[in-house]
Amino acid sequence: MPKLVCGLVLAAMSAAYSFAADTRFEISFPAAAHRGPITGRVFIMISRTNDREPRLQISRIGVPFFGRDIENLAPGQAAVIDATDLGTPLESLSEIPAGTYYVQAFVNIYSEFRRADGHVVWMHDDQWEGQRWNRSPGNLFSTSKQVELDPAKGYRIALECDQIVPPIEIPPDTEWVKRFKIQSQILTKFWGRPIYLGATVLLPRDYAKSTEHYPVLYEQGHFGLGAPLGFSTSQAQGRGGRGGQELYAEWTKENFPRMIVVTLQHPNPYFDDSYAVNSVNVGPYGDAIHQELIPEIEKRFRVIKQPWARVLSGGSTGGWEALALQVFYPDFYGGTWSYCPDSVDFSDVEGINVYKDTNAFYKVIDWRREPTINSREINGQVRSTSEQRNHFELVNGTHGRSGEQLDIWSAVFGPLGKDGSFEPLFDKRIGVMHPEVAQYWKEHYDIRYHMEKNWYALGPKLVDQVHVFVGDADNFFLNNGVHLLQDWMKNTKDPHYEGYFVYGAMKGHCYSGPENSAERLKEMAQHILSKMPPGTVAGWWKN
Repeated sequence: MPKLVCGLVLAAMSAAYSFAADTRFEISFPAAAHRGPITGRVFIMISRTNDREPRLQISRIGVPFFGRDIENLAPGQAAVIDATDLGTPLESLSEIPAGTYYVQAFVNIYSEFRRADGHVVWMHDDQWEGQRWNRSPGNLFSTSKQVELDPAKGYRIALECDQIVPPIEIPPDTEWVKRFKIQSQILTKFWGRPIYLGATVLLPRDYAKSTEHYPVLYEQGHFGLGAPLGFSTSQAQGRGGRGGQELYAEWTKENFPRMIVVTLQHPNPYFDDSYAVNSVNVGPYGDAIHQELIPEIEKRFRVIKQPWARVLSGGSTGGWEALALQVFYPDFYGGTWSYCPDSVDFSDVEGINVYKDTNAFYKVIDWRREPTINSREINGQVRSTSEQRNHFELVNGTHGRSGEQLDIWSAVFGPLGKDGSFEPLFDKRIGVMHPEVAQYWKEHYDIRYHMEKNWYALGPKLVDQVHVFVGDADNFFLNNGVHLLQDWMKNTKDPHYEGYFVYGAMKGHCYSGPENSAERLKEMAQHILSKMPPGTVAGWWKN
């Protein structure tokens, strides 16, 4: 390199590092908030408004925030976030325009997990909040502070995290909805710390007065403590809004099928949901759910303990689970309704072709290099690129500790890494793909490929059992994998079974068909009736 050019580069680098040193946030916590040293991750959030705390304004399309890992940070000692730390959606503090902002600091506390496989890892121990670090009980945060930021002048701002996130409030049980939580011995052994599973159960009309046993719908999905299917007895209750009230109106009618609906809770150190299968990184959740949690449900509640009386549903993460559980446990379940499932064919994982792409962040098209789109609006407008999405996760947490979507896929689907974390599918900073990891994904968790490879034994068990719904404008391109699955099923032999597929024209994430919850439950009940053994009395539904 010529001396002049070399000198200019070094001068620019020196100026950048000097600038970074003069632009920083110093984050500390007092002993009153946390007595001992903390290993974890610190954050700074920056917002133009203070209507909500800045920590509650971060999201995939939210306000800028920045993070840095910490190790054994003592009370009173300051951790620094400066212009060298990665942020999202702006990558550096130096990109924040001069102006007046509200800033807030946060400390996400990690715990030591001494796993049964011999690895020791530091991760966030879920506190029954569903791996949302900005809301997790016991974590620390500062009050919001109004400040002037000017990257041209630089600044040093000290923030003390003296506030503690309070415990989660568990909704009280009602005559309709019951909740319980158990410690899993299987998962506790794997992780080396107590790990919990839970269930929220929606009971049918007159359950307390009856001795009847009922079929059960296992509704899959993200962690939540709300009533299954959004069931609500009043407008002010439940996540279902008006739909929850409409379900209540039908659920309580004399001629409505009397079923039990259960949502499962299985947050873990990686995510708010385990994907309900066994994994070398996340742990044997498939075993724990089927050997501990469901037996506990069948012990506490009067359910029919037969495959034909167990059906599945779920959307997005839950959609993948609803299909995967039917495919991987075909002798345990009697039918699935899978809505907008996460990638059922890894040829398209939110825009990434796991098997052919050499970089997760862009496509090479002849002479051109185009960014891979991660998500879109229904009209096709780009919401986020793959690079933006992955950098968002990387700011949330390194080594797969973001609590976000692509990290949990890598944790569930990927092989074990040498450091005890998962072996990544691609470099999260620059996007370079790792083909050997892609092959592991394929052989273990690609649902379409698994069905193809095992169709001779699996096919007869799936006939009449598979129902898949997706919007053809799904915001995360999940319709692409569903189309690939359907195209393959159209050509199945011995047996020939095409499945049942419904596509919503110009419908986004998460389309579940034109039917409402009550209508879908009646459809499921009819399916269960058609599969009952001869001579069985269906006292649970006199339609």
